[in-house]
Amino acid sequence: CRQALRSAAGPEVDFARAEREHQLYVGVLRGKLGLQVLELPADESLPDCVFVEDVAVVCEETALLTRPGAPSRRKEVEAMKRVLESLNLNIVEMVDENATLDGGDVLFTGREFFVGLSRRTNQRGAEILADTFKDYAVSTVPVHDSLHLKSFCSMAGPNLIAIGSSEAAQKALKTMQQMSDHRYDKLTVPDDAAANCIYLNIPSKGHVLLHRAPEEYPESAKVFEKLKDHMLIPIANTELEKVDGSLTCCSVLINKASEL
Repeated sequence: CRQALRSAAGPEVDFARAEREHQLYVGVLRGKLGLQVLELPADESLPDCVFVEDVAVVCEETALLTRPGAPSRRKEVEAMKRVLESLNLNIVEMVDENATLDGGDVLFTGREFFVGLSRRTNQRGAEILADTFKDYAVSTVPVHDSLHLKSFCSMAGPNLIAIGSSEAAQKALKTMQQMSDHRYDKLTVPDDAAANCIYLNIPSKGHVLLHRAPEEYPESAKVFEKLKDHMLIPIANTELEKVDGSLTCCSVLINKASEL
């Protein structure tokens, strides 16, 4: 909690509370939703390694191992590579030293990819992603005033983009709408951080949405409550948010029946 990267100085992370929040997050995925969860080993030399989303983009049977924008995070890819290989996915490694890509900048809508061009992700990284997932359109979106594209947006349903209310978030949404041939529905929440949520379509459960807890973002939670067709699960993320962590940051979702 002391060495993790952070875009702004602020209160110290309460490690015990961060651990409890993370255990609840894992518990919801494994216990409440019945997903198979593979936990990577903790590594004290990599203080940001809890944010596994940034080091891999998985779509169908292919996994792209990224080249994180922060040099201190590049060794995180090794543990992710081992676990993805164990799932027999097609592994593509980003070896071009001119490329950077954080998974937090990659929004997959089910139809296409939007890639945020940010302090952590550059044009070359986006090009390699496009080369890797040739079946899908890939559009780039400039990201200003935020760490990642998904710092203020995510998918909240099959055709539904959750988006924050800030000027930067709304500008990015406008760019995405202009770049796409498809019309998405949007769910606007007052708080940018709350727009990062986890949507799952689970055969036995239907539409499931993990979103930020009402005690953290009460007004945004009220907006999510309008999604009557979803199983809504509030999740607190107060501690990891202090070091720029969002709900999607802590997992990589893989749609694969695996024999674990």
